[in-house]
Order: sequence, then C-alpha cells, then structure tokens
Amino acid sequence: MLSNLEKYNIVLASNSPRRRELLQRLGIPFKTRSLLGVDESYPSELRGEDIARYIARQKAEAYRASMGNDELLITADTIVCHEGHVMGKPADARQACEMLGELSGHTHQVITGVSVLTEKRFENFSVTSHVTFAQLTDEEIDYYVTNYLPFDKAGAYGIQEWIGLVAVEELRGSFFNVMGLPIQRLYTILKTF
Repeated sequence: MLSNLEKYNIVLASNSPRRRELLQRLGIPFKTRSLLGVDESYPSELRGEDIARYIARQKAEAYRASMGNDELLITADTIVCHEGHVMGKPADARQACEMLGELSGHTHQVITGVSVLTEKRFENFSVTSHVTFAQLTDEEIDYYVTNYLPFDKAGAYGIQEWIGLVAVEELRGSFFNVMGLPIQRLYTILKTF
C-alpha cells in the first residue's frame, strides 16, 4: 500500500509518541525530526479549525528551508475547544485539573490540523471530533493528573488512557483524531501524492 510514496523520504515533524505510533500503523517507512522553538501562536481572530490548520502550516513552513528535494513532510497540531475556549497543553497540574473540570459533563471538540508538504505540493486540512465527557469527580480528575501527567496533551487528556475509559460517554468522529492524528484522512491524502 502507498507504493506511490516510495519516491519520498517521509518525515514526521513531531515529538508526539502517539503520532509516531499511528503513522507506524500505516506501514510506511518514515523518520522523525523536530525543531525547537517553532512558534505555535496564532492570530486572535482565528477560531477552531482555522487555528489548528494555521499552526500545522506554521510548523511546515518552519521546516521548509531544511527539507531535501525528495522529502515529504507531515506536521500536525491538535487543540481542544469547549464553548469557544481553546485549550492547548496544560502548563502544570493545577491547569490540567482546571481543564478537565471544564470538560467534565460537557461535549467538546478535538481538532487536529495537518500539513503535508513536498517541494512541489502543499496540503493543509483539519478534522474535528466531538467528545462528550461524563461528570467527573475532583478525586477522579486528581487521580488521572497525578498518575498520567497529561502535560503534553491538548485539553490535558489522552483518550487512549484511563480517562478515556471512565470519562468518554460519546464520540462522534475519528478516535485517532482525538489521539492526535486523523490517520484515515491523512491516508486518503497520501494516496494522491
């Protein structure tokens, strides 16, 4: 599968172990690369899907100058939105608990923006999943934050972890998107390269 990609050296520009795992499941060879200090800020007028696409595009542009002619670069960024409030990664345990408290008992959106870049082509898209959390107790939130340290995750949670088992009442959309990479949509795009 994806034999059309054999002409490329595929690079996943991400430190995320979840993104690496998901891309590995496609069975294509790739390497990872990461640049420090990539600006993940965005214009204040952007909302939801536009934010995720913008940051994924910014990440791709940061790598453009160092790309080889034969490279295909994949970048991604995931955000969580609840009632217009954008949640990135929590700075500390207090902020993680606050985020999970806000999500508790409500439906939120998980949006991942993805960019795919080669020397001659650029694709930029986003995928949104809707996640409904059960009402969580402070004890459950503290347990999760203390034992799973979700400081590298947008919205302070990983759906594949304990919190996903006990909190997710309903999911509309891609489970893998909530993990951080909408792998089905990415696969569909990669088939066209």
